[in-house]
Amino acid sequence: MIVSLVIMAAYLLDRLIGDPRWLPHPVIGMGHAISALEKAIRRKVRSDRGLKRAGILLPFIVAGGSFVLAWGLLRVLAWIHPWLSVVVEIFLIATTIASKGLKDAGMAVYRALQANDLTAARRELGMIVGRDTQQLDEPEIVRGTVETVAENIVDAIISPLFYALIGGAPLALAYRAVNTLDSMVGYKNEKYLHLGWASARLDDVANYIPARMTAVMLVIASWLYRLDAARSWRTIKRDARLHPSPNSGFPESAVAGALGIRLGGYNVYHGIRSFRAYMGEGIRPLESKDIRHTIRLMFAVSTMFVGLCLMGAAGCFALGWMQ
Repeated sequence: MIVSLVIMAAYLLDRLIGDPRWLPHPVIGMGHAISALEKAIRRKVRSDRGLKRAGILLPFIVAGGSFVLAWGLLRVLAWIHPWLSVVVEIFLIATTIASKGLKDAGMAVYRALQANDLTAARRELGMIVGRDTQQLDEPEIVRGTVETVAENIVDAIISPLFYALIGGAPLALAYRAVNTLDSMVGYKNEKYLHLGWASARLDDVANYIPARMTAVMLVIASWLYRLDAARSWRTIKRDARLHPSPNSGFPESAVAGALGIRLGGYNVYHGIRSFRAYMGEGIRPLESKDIRHTIRLMFAVSTMFVGLCLMGAAGCFALGWMQ
């Protein structure tokens, strides 16, 4: 029961304050550690085989180190006072979630589009995606924003909450370390093909169950909001596995089906044009309101997950009490 209450408190804390810059953030420390380790590895290792072996060590060092540090800190704080450990664990779990940050980023693009300021909308989108945004028109700006918000329902909310439920703040932080590794070294390009392969695979494995849970909850949320839940489910079954990521296609296809829009298409990365499979039927054109709808679905799914955690804990408590 206490774990579910901690998760609820952490989620509410993130919804309330997000990630204020004046507070220390573990992900920043993870980023510095990853950069330092990469430099050290590249100074010592030159061969592709050596980089591949070193790539296996990176998740063990960064994710394992994050777990051990968090576990040790909480044990020391619990020895000082149990409630001190609980408060710090709430804070640590909150740092692994980004519901407010994701909403704020999406709404910044939405507000720029509402003001007919495409330059500002492109700039705001460019802060949250890797693709080139300088030449995008309004529908493509909306597509980029919807795809990013939908994909990050998993990475930034459901996955860290899922691992917090299993192993508290230490496991949630270990997940965040894996996710940070993937975002920094998990690229299939010449520089990171060998060093980052293990981090990318581990991130795929870590998000496998949460991504599919998220897709199901998005269908339920679509029904609750009187969107097309049946089409959302059909789109997941038809299009989710067309995405180059084994996980990102599930939330993206669910949102595309629910809203009756088409995601995917051509993106430009550093001047190079690439195609991503279409998801959804494109019954109507993309509009700025789709950003708000996606954010609403994001909050519905995250609230649903927290509610399920509380209901499960209450059920277990009731069964134990009756016995």
